Amino acid sequence: MDSKAEDRILLEETFYVLSKKSSVFKVRLTFKGLHLIKDSEQHFKEQIIPIKDIIGCQCLRSKRKTKNCTCQSLPRSDSLQVVEENSTDSDDSDTSAYLYIYAYIIQGNKETNKKRERTIITLRFRSFDRYEDNNKEAQRWRSVIKRLIKGEPLNNFTLNEFSLTHRHRETRRLLVLCNPKSGAGKGKQIFQQKIAPIINEAEIPYDLHMTKYANFARDFVRTHNLFQWTGIVVVGGDGIVFEAINGIFERYDWADVIKTIPLGVVPGGSGNGLARSIAHYASEPYLPAPTLPAALAAVRGTSEPMDLVRVETTSQILFSFLSVGWGLLSDIDIESERLRVLGGTRFTIWSIARLLGLRSYRGKLWYLPSDIPISKSNDKFASPINTGSTLELPAEVHLETEEGRPRVDSWYSAHSRRSAYFSTGGSSYQSTTDSKLGEGDVPNSKDKTRRMYGPASQLPSLTTSLPDDWKCMDGRFVMVHASYQTHLGEDCLFAPEAKLNDGRIWLLVVKYGASRTQLLQFLLGLSTGAHAINNNRSSGEYIKLIPVNAFRIEPDMTENGYITVDGEHVDYGPIQAEIFPELGRVMVP
Repeated sequence: MDSKAEDRILLEETFYVLSKKSSVFKVRLTFKGLHLIKDSEQHFKEQIIPIKDIIGCQCLRSKRKTKNCTCQSLPRSDSLQVVEENSTDSDDSDTSAYLYIYAYIIQGNKETNKKRERTIITLRFRSFDRYEDNNKEAQRWRSVIKRLIKGEPLNNFTLNEFSLTHRHRETRRLLVLCNPKSGAGKGKQIFQQKIAPIINEAEIPYDLHMTKYANFARDFVRTHNLFQWTGIVVVGGDGIVFEAINGIFERYDWADVIKTIPLGVVPGGSGNGLARSIAHYASEPYLPAPTLPAALAAVRGTSEPMDLVRVETTSQILFSFLSVGWGLLSDIDIESERLRVLGGTRFTIWSIARLLGLRSYRGKLWYLPSDIPISKSNDKFASPINTGSTLELPAEVHLETEEGRPRVDSWYSAHSRRSAYFSTGGSSYQSTTDSKLGEGDVPNSKDKTRRMYGPASQLPSLTTSLPDDWKCMDGRFVMVHASYQTHLGEDCLFAPEAKLNDGRIWLLVVKYGASRTQLLQFLLGLSTGAHAINNNRSSGEYIKLIPVNAFRIEPDMTENGYITVDGEHVDYGPIQAEIFPELGRVMVP
């Protein structure tokens, strides 16, 4: 869309400041977003709330006031209370229609201090004597905003001739799988307090299922009719993501599911590597609200292809989204499970323990180098933030029309009250928390035997020799760790150059012989990615970061150790992996 079309005014109303009739405010809706414009003789200020920052809007009514009891010690608050349009608890004496617009606006200019602030724009329509007329005007604005959010076409009927019988209907429905015991055991609390309110603000229906045992999510995804949902959102750590992805590949219709039903990842575990990598890829602020990027991605319905890796051991085939590890980092991951209650701090504590009691492992590492050029930037999602914004909106902005006027001219007032991530007023939207949905006509639904499907391997069998164009390292290793995402955890920037879909595996090799000082610098560098910047410099003889398409590890079976896939413990022995570019699909904010 060209700039002229983007600037086309779809809806517009004029507002006045109550105490200063000379100060005029205009509210415009364009394809760019919602424009709040203050125009006076001395100043011209404009705040644009981009459409991409608006997640939803709801039409509400004022709530019936309750009479104060004579024994009540505290007076009733005068703050506005609202209910749903058809609520029996609405105040019939107030003919106003309230349109609540929910936005999450990026604040701050530097990467280190950028964050999203929740802002509510309240449009109170009360120009007409009847609620039905005011509601018609509010519904017209709501309908256009909803279509802009979803990228749907607009027509003159939508803009000018809105009927109350013509309501915007949400066609999406989300499946939410939540692990209540993930991380520090706050998975359920994270969903209820951080995710559900945002989904409710966007008015998107969902079905919520709490995992009840290990591999619950894997069995659920394998046996249910997933096509009744338009997306799967998992709440927890990387473990539940692993279950969901491998459950998909245990269906013979995996190809249809993996391409048409994107996966959303809400961080609630100790590591949260994929959730952190997705936010990094989209240049989305992750801290101080790590669950917010995932919630915004889920309600906006945007997704991107993601590379997956087919992993083969002597006993099983798996599909990996994050990493394969052997040695130091895998030891830390598995052995620190006893400290799970500490959350991410467990990794720091066990890193010190393993550095003091350093181990090494003998074996062979084979790899096929990548011939894809390394990209130095990812500007795909980069965009100017709130260009021209000068009003600095508070957390809540209220605009009211003046009673008895033929058009929607009004006065402006604003007050600041920081809000938690909960639905506004008394509105609530219930989810099916204990769904009675049947399994449907789904492959494998009654077959308890696990069969792994997915694309066929392009590599020789694990028990056969590899071609001559593969490179080999033979000796003792402190660790070999492969990742296809930028982050292994929230504070572990493992492969700074990685992308969600760059078709590469980043193979980090630490050979035996590196000093403890070098290893300490390496571990400290993981938090900022400095280990990759210093690659092949001071420790280049022992520590290397290599982009590859495939690899094979053959550990010496006379020794014991750990091998992990996405943080999950697998049998110790030969293992090989190969990249499948853009095989999966994930929700991206």
